[in-house]
Amino acid sequence: MSLTIMNSLLRLAVVICLLSVFTVSAQVKGLLQVRAVQADSQLSWQEGGIGLYRHDAANQGVVLSQGIIDLSADISSSWSAHGVVNLYQDPKSTLGISQAYLQYKPLVRSDYKWHIKVGGFYPQLSLENPDMGWLSAYNYTNSAINSWVGEELRTLGVEATIKRPARNFNSAHSFSLVGATFKGNDPAGTLLAWRGFALHDRQTTLNEALAFAPVASLNTPQLQLQANQVLPFEEVDGRFGYYVGGHWDYLKKSQLRVYYYDNNGDPGALNYNTGQYAWDTRFLSVAWLNKFTPKTRLIIQIMSGGTAMGQKRGVDTRFYSHFALLSHKIKRHRFSVRYDYFEVTDKDDWMFDPNASYGEGLTATWRYQLTPQWQIGVEGSALHSQADNRVAMNKASRISQQQIALNAQFRF
Repeated sequence: MSLTIMNSLLRLAVVICLLSVFTVSAQVKGLLQVRAVQADSQLSWQEGGIGLYRHDAANQGVVLSQGIIDLSADISSSWSAHGVVNLYQDPKSTLGISQAYLQYKPLVRSDYKWHIKVGGFYPQLSLENPDMGWLSAYNYTNSAINSWVGEELRTLGVEATIKRPARNFNSAHSFSLVGATFKGNDPAGTLLAWRGFALHDRQTTLNEALAFAPVASLNTPQLQLQANQVLPFEEVDGRFGYYVGGHWDYLKKSQLRVYYYDNNGDPGALNYNTGQYAWDTRFLSVAWLNKFTPKTRLIIQIMSGGTAMGQKRGVDTRFYSHFALLSHKIKRHRFSVRYDYFEVTDKDDWMFDPNASYGEGLTATWRYQLTPQWQIGVEGSALHSQADNRVAMNKASRISQQQIALNAQFRF
């Protein structure tokens, strides 16, 4: 095991000890995942390259792919605190928080139930990521949609949910309505415009900056104030964003989630100190899960939206992605296969800053549950992509990538 992994595990052990001391009544769960990966030769976007995978040939071998501590504590009969701490060794050793929030869930006599969340957390638009720490329970690598959600999207605000539980109404159908308002997600959309979608399982912690390839157009007078990195959770324009959503559940066999998101960004607003613009980003997301049998399920998600920045919306794009995931469980084995399609369409007339990109990918995963704590798995993935801005970086506009990874996961 490499020295980098050992140092990362030591840092995680320190956090566990601190949590044990200060949260006597808390529930602490955790996960460690080590991956042996044979990666593609294209340098990863994390390292300033054009590769759309998390790993590359320069950073392959045995790596700590996930270190997660999931903490929850009851403060009172109605209030609870929740947090997720993430540890990564790529692109550099990082120990940070991806979620931290309070939840108010009162005991009410009404047949309708409601709760409020305050803090930093994910919108509940994904049916692909129900596992601890917002991980996928199916493929190790997330879909293009939820790879981007994990990178640039987080609610830093207040979310309210009202639910009509099926059992309280002697019904087969449950319904929920969700509404939220937030700040601090102004730069969301930066990566879509200048990198496009990607496929990986690397979540951004709340204090992180994400670099991307040195796009040639950032050297022009119109874009020279934009940094060659994104701080996805920064507040730039002082405006509140919002989203609304609806959930439908039929006997736990079929689930539907529909969300409309609008960060209400002022595309002309700029933080001169950090080089971050406020992007005007909005989208519609529809996710559906259907269980054909108790062992076999299909998940489909579609996202369509747009994002723009700069005076007079100098950078203006539309984005779209969908995936279909089929998963089947046989005793301790789970087999999952997923197809992704993604595209970004350039809508502005800045010819010096081409933003169009598209691609598709196929990911197949086998997981085997050795014990309740230990799991092993193998995943193979292939993708083809094209991006217009690669040519100005002296790169091929079209690339094909493949990777295979062996995974060992331990839960505590």
